[in-house]
This record gives sequence, C-alpha cells and structure tokens, in this order.
Amino acid sequence: MGDDRSPGVSTLDALHYDDEEKPARELTGRVGLAVAIVAFAVALLVLWQVFRPLARGSQYYLIIFLAGTLPLVFLAYRARLGRGRDCPTVPDWALAVAALLVCLYPVSPFGGGYDGFLDRQGLLEPADIVFGAVLLILVVEACRRTTGLALPIVCLAFLAYGYYGGLLPQSWPIAHAGLDFAQIVDALYNSGSGFYGTPLDVAATYIVLFTIYGAVLDLSGASRFFVDLSVAAFRKSRSAAGRTAVAAGFLLGTVSGSGTATAVSVGAVTWPMLRRAGYPPEQAGGMLAAAGVGAILSPPTLGAAAFIVAEYLDVSYLTVLGWAMIPTVLYYLGILLAVEIDVRRFRVRGLEAPPVSAWRLLGRFGYHFSSLILIVVLLALGQSATRAVVYATVLAFALSFLDRQAWLTPRRLFGALSAGVRGVLPVVAVCAAAGIITATTTKTGLGAQLASLLVRGAQAVTSNPTAVLALTVILAAVALAVLGLAVPVTASFIIGWVIIGPALLALGVPAPAAAMFVFYYSVLSEVTPPTALAAVGASAITGGRTIPTMWQALKYALPAFLAPIAFVLTPAGSYLLARGPFVDIVWATTAAVAGIAALAIATGGWVLGVGRAGVGSRVLAGLAGLLLLYLEPLTIAVGVGLLVVAAGWAFVDRRRAEPSPHGVAVEDGGGVRTPTDESAPSGRTPAVSGFSDDITHTDERG
Repeated sequence: MGDDRSPGVSTLDALHYDDEEKPARELTGRVGLAVAIVAFAVALLVLWQVFRPLARGSQYYLIIFLAGTLPLVFLAYRARLGRGRDCPTVPDWALAVAALLVCLYPVSPFGGGYDGFLDRQGLLEPADIVFGAVLLILVVEACRRTTGLALPIVCLAFLAYGYYGGLLPQSWPIAHAGLDFAQIVDALYNSGSGFYGTPLDVAATYIVLFTIYGAVLDLSGASRFFVDLSVAAFRKSRSAAGRTAVAAGFLLGTVSGSGTATAVSVGAVTWPMLRRAGYPPEQAGGMLAAAGVGAILSPPTLGAAAFIVAEYLDVSYLTVLGWAMIPTVLYYLGILLAVEIDVRRFRVRGLEAPPVSAWRLLGRFGYHFSSLILIVVLLALGQSATRAVVYATVLAFALSFLDRQAWLTPRRLFGALSAGVRGVLPVVAVCAAAGIITATTTKTGLGAQLASLLVRGAQAVTSNPTAVLALTVILAAVALAVLGLAVPVTASFIIGWVIIGPALLALGVPAPAAAMFVFYYSVLSEVTPPTALAAVGASAITGGRTIPTMWQALKYALPAFLAPIAFVLTPAGSYLLARGPFVDIVWATTAAVAGIAALAIATGGWVLGVGRAGVGSRVLAGLAGLLLLYLEPLTIAVGVGLLVVAAGWAFVDRRRAEPSPHGVAVEDGGGVRTPTDESAPSGRTPAVSGFSDDITHTDERG
C-alpha cells in the first residue's frame, strides 16, 4: 500500500525555498555536519527543559538557548542577498565565535557568574557594557541576514529614539528624559524585557518545539498524505482543482506553520492540475497564496505570534485556539466561495478522477491525523502546550514505522531534530531583535504615548464614541498593514501590540479581541501588496506576473481583512471568538457567514445559483457585507435586505440576457454571459485526462 500516494513536495524543501529569499546556505560536508550536531544538541536541550527545567530559572535557559542558536545564524545564512558561497567565510566564523562568547558571558566565571551578573543590574561594569554592545550588534546583523534590512532599521530607529529622545522638545507627547548608552545596554542585556524577554522566551519554548514536531511529521510522510487526500477527496467535482489547493493548504499548514512555505509546497503539486483545469496563472497563484496564509490562522498549529498572544494575555494556548476557530471557518469559507465563483467565471474544466479514493487513503494513512488530535486532547486535559507537542512528536515518530518508506531511523530522526532547530533560527533572530523594541518602549513609555496620540487623532475628527472607535480601528488596521510590509509577522505583532494594543484597550475593546485583531492584521501582511511574500512564492511556481498575483491573493483573503474589524467594533464581535453564550455565538456566526457570502459576490461578480452579478448588484452586496459584519440587529437586518436585493437584481439581469440559439453571448446590463458559464451539466467541458501525471510530475511550470 506504500505506493498509494503520489510523490509530494517536502515541506522542508518549501521552507528551504523560503530561506533562499533570505539567503540560507545549503551546508554540506564537515561544516554541515557540525551545524547539524549543534542544532541536534539544542533540540535535546529544548526537550530536556520541558520535563526537567534548568534550576536557575527561565532567563538562564534563554541565555544558553541563544548561545546555541545565534552562532548558527552566521554559519547558516549568507551575509548578502542572492546566491553566494555555501561555505561559511572567515568573517562568518568570527561572528559565530563572538556570538558564542558574548551570549555565555553572563553565566561564565569571567562575567562573575550568573548571580553576580544579575546583581549588577542597573550598575553595569565597563566589561558588561562592551559585551552587551557587541551582542546588540550581532543580534541586529543576524536579523538582517534572516529577514532583510527593514526590521534592523526599525530597531535602530527605536535605539535612536531611546538615546536622543531627551533632546526632543519636552512639550511633545513622545519626548522623554533620555537614556544613556549604559542604561540602554542594561535594559537589553540584563533585564527581562530585552533580548531575554517574552518574544525569545516564546521562541525558545513553544515555537522551537512546534518546528521540531513539524519536521518529524513531515519526514513521517504526513505532508504527502495531506496533499494526496485533498486531491482524492474532490475527484468528482468540477471545482476539484481549486478545492484541492485550498484543502491541501489548510492541511499542510499544520506541518509548516509558514504561509509562504505552504503556498509553495501546495503550488508545486497542484499548479499543473490547476493549469490543466483552465486557471490563469495569476488567479491560481492568488488562490495558493491565500490558502497558504490561512494555515497560519488555523488551529491546531497557529503561527508563531499566536504563542506570544497566549503569553502576553496569560491564557492557555488552547484558549487562543478556541478564539481562532470561527475566524478560520469564515476565512476558508470566503476562499471556497471565491473558488466556486471562479469555476464559473473562467469556465474551469473537470479533470479525470485519480485512481485512489479518499477512503482508501484514510484507511491506510489516516493515522497521520492522530498526533494533531492528540495535541488538542492533551490541551483540553490541562497539559501544557510544550508537553502536548512533545507527546505528539513522540507519537508521530512511532507512527512513522507504519509506512516502510517513512521510517524514522536514528539517522533520519537526527536530521528531523536538527532541521527543526535550524527552521527556528530566523524566528530566534527576529524575537531577539524584538527585545530592542519592547525594552525601548518600556523604558521610555513610548507605547502609551503613541496609543494616546492614535486615540486623540480620532477624537479630533469626531466626538461620537462609536465613531472614535471605528476611526481608531481603521487607522490601526492601516498602520498594521503598513508595518507588515516591512517586518516579519512575529515582529509586526509585537510592535503592533505594544503600540496599537493600548489604544484599543483604552477604548474599551476586550483584550482577547484587541490581541486577535493585531494578530490577524500582522499575519495578513503576507498577502498585502506590494511585498506579499506568499504571493511572490506562489507566482514563482505558476509563472504568473507578481503584482497581479498579489491583487488576486488580496481578493481571496478579503474576508480575513474585514472579519477582525468585526471583533473590535461592537461588543458582539467577541462572539466570533467563541466568547459568550452559545446562542449569541450562533447568531453572530450566522450573520458573519452571510456577510462573507455578500463580500464574495462583490469581489467575484457572481451569485451562486443565479449567475453573473452586474455593477449594481456587486455594490449592494459589498454594502450588505459591511453591514452584516457590524453585528448589530439593525445593521444585520438592513444587510440581509440589501443582499436579497442584490441577488434579485442579478436574477433579473440573467433573465433579460437571453443567449442566441447558437450559443453566442448576449450582452445586457448584467454583463456578458455564455451558455457554458452556468454550472449545469450541459455547460461542462469534457474531462481532461492525465490527472495522475499532473500530480506526480511536480516540476512542470507554466
């Protein structure tokens, strides 16, 4: 039964593709082995910490963890973008050694020991300042290598504000007394809000364990199974190609946790099928990007920022998963409705069904779901997220022996643990650099001042409390979208929560709603032009033009941009986070589903079951969607009425646009329509053969 599946593209390979954009080296030989051994040792330390925490506390563990991972960044990532030497250079080795020394300094005898180092907090010695300054430079450089220039520039701007803020006119709201260099280094190097703050703590506990779990799950054959199951599940539908891409994106995202990596992985397998079905490259790329980014928003393995949400709000990870359930349904509902509309707009063809049924695949390889289910069950039973994912990793390892091709032998297990740690290196660099932002904000009070400015700016326009909240939310959404263009998701959330979170809280928005609002807009930066990374990766697979692919991805993800606004605009918005009485959650979700359907009509120009929607119908449907997502009884009633009128208008347009006997399109007020535009069997194009070949030959390009 081992050959029931078609060869898939490894998620780790896709992660490597993503790394090439942030130039990762393909290390081989003795250097590659040395890096793998160190990464394996870090993995063992991480696993040990779950069950036998180091006696000196979490900050001591973070110091050791950073000492094990930061040097690897300089060996695993090139100094310049683009192709370069895969062998580390002499400067790379020098930076790696320097990183090891400055990270271990606080716990070394040379630094007076860990207790002695902590005792000098606020009164650092010259040697402390020198080592802290060197670590600051190394963290910024590591961040530059893994993410590009944008985040380091932001970090340097915050440092400049901390140092020179005292020179600003004291009448300015953002002015402060000013920090000298020793104070800045002390806040970064010898406190719980700098390099060793919450972001790095989350990376060193939750995120690294989930990357290890993802690597083990991937090598156990789960990635191939998820894609093949998606292909087989929709074998009889004319929408099979699009549905397969969306379902595979959702399932594969549980392994990768990266929107860009998921889009590339799924695209490499499904693009030949999408092309054969008749999808234009840009449309297919947008669909793949939106489906991939949805994986970061979807339980049970949300993106890295979700762990920081749990840490900041002091709630369990299971609670955050609960908040994400309904928004995930809304997000994928919007994508699937867009897929069904595109089937009719682009006259997508049916494909020949694959030889393997979904039930057969489930019967043979369905055990791959077991570890994912185990995580949720253990969280529900009160286990910590760290222990739950370790137990799930052990289960995935054991289940790998049910498939002879996926046995995790000692050598492959060594590779999985090493790959898991190497996969977290960019996150470590980002989280350590985020400590610069959080420490500066904490020391200067910048977050509260900027939040106050945001609220006062809205109040300057209007004094109505509802209008102030709405305007603040819109400004916050724009700010987060712009911020996400420059920095990675995790950093975008941290900055957004520090600055925008207090503004929303000050206006009475519940903390969970405010945190999830910031989280969603931080994630959606991956499909926001002009730097939508997921769309860039998908366009590379489909061969489509990059900018049009970004706009198509934005169209598919539009409901995800509007649903988070519903979280915070009205008290009923919390019902979409599954917070409140069951009956209220049901009616709010029903209204939101209707709103998503209305937005699908507005963006897709089609009413399912009716036909093409003209400009008037689309405008009414768009207004209906906005009103329905406001989640107030009056607006819901008006929204439903507008949606009915929009559908009726489209129906009337359809009846007035009569096709000629020869099937020539007749243009009417509702647009151009052909007999084959409808989903009736008579309009179906004959099935295309070669389905299996399209799935297996993943090297085809458009």
